Amino acid sequence: MAVVMSLRWDGVRPEQYDAVRDRVGWEDDRPDGAVLHVAWFEGGALHVTDVWESPAQFEEFFGNRILPAVEETGLAGEPEVVVTPLHRRFVAPGVSGAA
Repeated sequence: MAVVMSLRWDGVRPEQYDAVRDRVGWEDDRPDGAVLHVAWFEGGALHVTDVWESPAQFEEFFGNRILPAVEETGLAGEPEVVVTPLHRRFVAPGVSGAA
């Protein structure tokens, strides 16, 4: 069952997010089950919305790849994570790739 993962992590700055992204390399080595990743910063927090093929695939990626990189970069605190079933997904024609 596909799911939407919503994350808010207070105090995370763009350069910290980029350091974790560089260590994990999810744009070059796509994790199994990852469909979509969107990240932004607002109100002193990192916000992420992902779509995953299953909650188990997200949990495996987070535990095995994200958490070690978070520990290496010394990020403080813990994210608020909500995982909910995906009802519908639409991808506009011609949209692809990372940026």
